[in-house]
Amino acid sequence: MCGKTTTLLLVLFTLLLTTSLSKDLCHKDDKNTLLKILKAMNISWVLEDDCCTWYSVDCDNANRVISLAISNIDVSGQIPPEVGDLPYLQYLTLRKLPNLTGEIPPTIAKLKYLKFLWLSWNNLTGPVPEFLSQLKNLEYINLSFNKLSGSIPGSLSLLPNLTALELSRNKLTGTIPESFGSFKGDVYGIYLSHNQLSGSIPKSLGNLDFNTIDLSRNKLEGDASMLFGAKKKTWHIDLSRNMFQFDISKVKVAKTVRFLDLNHNSLTGSIPDQWTQLDLQTFNVSYNRLCGRIPQGGDLQSFDAYAYLHNKCLCGAPLPSCNVKIKQPIFI
Repeated sequence: MCGKTTTLLLVLFTLLLTTSLSKDLCHKDDKNTLLKILKAMNISWVLEDDCCTWYSVDCDNANRVISLAISNIDVSGQIPPEVGDLPYLQYLTLRKLPNLTGEIPPTIAKLKYLKFLWLSWNNLTGPVPEFLSQLKNLEYINLSFNKLSGSIPGSLSLLPNLTALELSRNKLTGTIPESFGSFKGDVYGIYLSHNQLSGSIPKSLGNLDFNTIDLSRNKLEGDASMLFGAKKKTWHIDLSRNMFQFDISKVKVAKTVRFLDLNHNSLTGSIPDQWTQLDLQTFNVSYNRLCGRIPQGGDLQSFDAYAYLHNKCLCGAPLPSCNVKIKQPIFI
């Protein structure tokens, strides 16, 4: 009886040991795929047998790779198509790799569990891929600081779980898609700055309550007043350096706004008294066509004259008194 018990305990111990060791080894298919990716990108790390312990790799409880993050190292070439052969990948980060070139490979569309796509500060070219709209689990897209060109796919608005879209600092052209006024997901941030977008923005954008919207440094024009609203929860609005034209006199800004930059547009009217109720950390309305007395109170006098310069006829602190004749700038 004692011998049988000893044998049983030995078998159980062996099983436990085998199970424990197996948890330390990532799936062989994932390991082979990772080796191909690293070879294609000319990355030569000193690697352990268990790829789940590799730098910038994370696995789930089933030893499948769910995260790959490569940044701030010297790589070359394009994004390897084998990235699409990590079937359980949820997080893909390739950032600050200046020698990473080429287009975003269509094999990424195979990553049906992907939630987080961060491909910024590289030298990627080509379009913002239409196929991204097939990845229904995507929550975050960041393709900023690249050389992407062409128009923005309107189909991105169909992503049901999207919370943030970051496409700034590229060479994108065309208009903001009309469909962006009806995102399926609860999008809190949209960043499209430093591109070459043109035309008017969709009126339907006014239906959304962004936390952050940054459309700065484009060629956008027309009315953008629908982005404002006293009942919204917006924190950051940057419309600077465009060609927007609307009267701000009746524009009410949400009390949650801390960052408001409208400089270098063609805005008209006077600054509303309601803006004295804002708790502003950043504010700029310079280089517009505003007129009238700057309302007294709140944070409006905490900013220096540079926040108000080069308007049609603004006056009052921090600018000269409204009783003083000022030589006004000439607008062409």
